[in-house]
Amino acid sequence: MRRVIAGLFLLLAGVGSIAAQETAERYFDRISDFYAGLNDYEGDLVITKGSVEQVARVSYKNPGRMRLDFSKPEGQVINVNQETLEVYIPEYRVSFVQNLRGESNPNLATMANSEGLALMKRNYSIAYLTGPSPVPLDEGSEEMVVKLRLNWRTTSEGFRELYLAIGENNLIRRIEGVTPTQDRVIFNFTNLQINRDIPDARFEYKSPPEGNTIENFLFEPVS
Repeated sequence: MRRVIAGLFLLLAGVGSIAAQETAERYFDRISDFYAGLNDYEGDLVITKGSVEQVARVSYKNPGRMRLDFSKPEGQVINVNQETLEVYIPEYRVSFVQNLRGESNPNLATMANSEGLALMKRNYSIAYLTGPSPVPLDEGSEEMVVKLRLNWRTTSEGFRELYLAIGENNLIRRIEGVTPTQDRVIFNFTNLQINRDIPDARFEYKSPPEGNTIENFLFEPVS
């Protein structure tokens, strides 16, 4: 009987420990709620695909407005507001403009914000990569993050897997996407500052007038 009672206490202690741990989905929901409560943020972004690296200053304002001003390649701009997506490529002096009315914003503009997190939850299964406790961002790094792994529920998504690293301040530090062809695209966010009262005018971008413009390069707008 003593052994039974002792075993029961051990079992109950284990169940209590498991229950006390926050599930990956609940943790993800908490991060989503945090981003939903932000007015805006700005910081630095490095996008890496293979040996190609792009560097930009990122500005985001809720809901769904984002601008990337690139220093590498210099002069390139990606701007998203509630009406249009515009991509200016100075090398070719061409601006690609997409009417977004009636459509969801493209993946790039909806990753590190509440809209993107909601899409991730709907289209991906969510799990801890190494557990709920913070771990080093990289081997030997002093920066601690919680790491999540997301696997696609449908093959219609652009990334089959997503890896998120989230800092102790609840801000997304890194997103790593794996495409169906096993290519990796990494978004590194640093020096993020929140609630900076970014004016709406920041997202009213107009490309240089001497360039060419290509309209609705992704899809035909909804009438």
